[in-house]
Amino acid sequence: MLNKMQPVNIYSFRKKVSIYKNQFVRYLKRVQKIQPQGLDDLAEQINTEVWQEVDCLSCANCCKKMTPTFTSKDIRRISKHLNMRPKDFKERWLKHEKKDKDWVNISQPCQFLDLSTNMCSIYEVRPADCAGFPHLTKKKMVDYMHVHQQNIQYCPATYKMVEKMMEKIKIW
Repeated sequence: MLNKMQPVNIYSFRKKVSIYKNQFVRYLKRVQKIQPQGLDDLAEQINTEVWQEVDCLSCANCCKKMTPTFTSKDIRRISKHLNMRPKDFKERWLKHEKKDKDWVNISQPCQFLDLSTNMCSIYEVRPADCAGFPHLTKKKMVDYMHVHQQNIQYCPATYKMVEKMMEKIKIW
């Protein structure tokens, strides 16, 4: 199989999102409602195809435009890695969202993203939210449709996954 991985062109990606986002969201809502048979297996297949085509390090849009939720376990692990107390880590890097009661980054892009390489400086201890992103193969996939609806505007891999789903699961 030929590797078709190309660097992500953020400008082109944003343009496609502006044109197709609403259609993709409607499609994902329909998939969620219908729950096609074999969806989880198809997601595994599509996941493999997507990662042969999308180069995350040429993008890092998730780290530039989104923030992970930091769990207590993430905070303890990362602060230990940085030789900080969890309290000091939170004071320096995080804010507590009152609405969702989540710990998130104070600013964007993520403070741990090296903008010259698009690499994470704490990759080996990164938050679980980051490690699982973009959640393309979460079981039961239908339970993550709301997440994909959100992520298509930030993540070229999620966008590509939905494109491929639309080719393989015709529900219109």
